[in-house]
Amino acid sequence: MAERPIEGAEAPDFTLFATANDTPVTLSDFRNKKVVALYFYPKDDTPGCTVEACAFRDLTTDFEAAGAIIFGISMDDMDSHQKFADKFQLPFPLLADVEGIVSNAYGVYKEKNFYGKKSMGIERTTFIIGKDGKIAKVYPRVKVDQHAETVLQFIQESAS
Repeated sequence: MAERPIEGAEAPDFTLFATANDTPVTLSDFRNKKVVALYFYPKDDTPGCTVEACAFRDLTTDFEAAGAIIFGISMDDMDSHQKFADKFQLPFPLLADVEGIVSNAYGVYKEKNFYGKKSMGIERTTFIIGKDGKIAKVYPRVKVDQHAETVLQFIQESAS
C-alpha cells in the first residue's frame, strides 16, 4: 500500500475508463487546462456515497465556473457506475478503478474497521489537483456533510 501523496507533490498520473460513453480519462490531459477535484469514495449507491455524489452534482456548474472538473472514483465497475450516474443524474464522470491501481497510487486503499469487522476498501478522500499537475489540497477521511461546498470554496479562493 502506497502512502497518500502530500500537498505540493506531483499527482500520480493515470488513465481509467469513465461513464459517459466509456471513454478513457487521462489525468495529465487536464494539465494547464483545468483544476481537478478527484474524489475517492467507497461504493456506488450507498448512503454516504450518494449524499457526496449528489452534493457534487448540485454544484457542478459552480465548479465549472471556477475552472474545475469533478471526477468520482471507486473500485466499482462501469456497469455499476453507469447505473449510479443514471439513477442520480450525475453530470460528471465516474472512473472505474476496478483493480485498485489508482486507489493504491493515491494511498486511499486501506484496511478499514467497521464495528470491529476489518476489510480492505477505499477511505473517502478528495484531492484537488492544480493546473500544474501538483496536489493543491488533500481532504482525508472525508465526512460528506458540506464537503462539496468546502472543496468548491477552496478552488474558488485558490483561483482568485
